[in-house]
Amino acid sequence: MNKSELVAAIAESAEITKADASRALQALLDTVTTSLAKGDSVSLTGFGNFSVAKRAARTGRNPRTGKELKIAAKTVAKFKAGKGLSDAVN
Repeated sequence: MNKSELVAAIAESAEITKADASRALQALLDTVTTSLAKGDSVSLTGFGNFSVAKRAARTGRNPRTGKELKIAAKTVAKFKAGKGLSDAVN
């Protein structure tokens, strides 16, 4: 499912227009993104938790040449599925 299919499904389920569903979805994505950029986590009970984690710098290898290279430290977004989502998938 891509974003436009998700918007259509939300619009049908909530009985709203696709334009309203698109704005609502975009507002959710913007809010989650802003919260994660600040270093906060977002918890949606029954669905899951969005959080940020720091990855340390490390040494890797170029698979083609075998030469060592340095991989810089960075901050990454993480998602951990909640019990409700895990149960629905299984």
